[in-house]
Amino acid sequence: MFMVYWTEGGLSEGDAPAFSRCFPSDDMSGALRFMEELRTRQRGGEAISFITMSSENPQSVGHPGVADPSADYDWKKRRR
Repeated sequence: MFMVYWTEGGLSEGDAPAFSRCFPSDDMSGALRFMEELRTRQRGGEAISFITMSSENPQSVGHPGVADPSADYDWKKRRR
């Protein structure tokens, strides 16, 4: 799944509402096209900023983020 995030409006503190739009995992091209549409509007003078995309891989084998390894993890460095 892909999420596109952006803000519209003023850039003063607390004055720029945030928006998001979701795209399915097989539509990265659609997400990129939408981001380019936002950037085109931004270049045209509209108060749009912080255009970014984030993704989540549903086939990831591990949990997202940083954590200590589990107790049964026994990796050893090959060289001493």
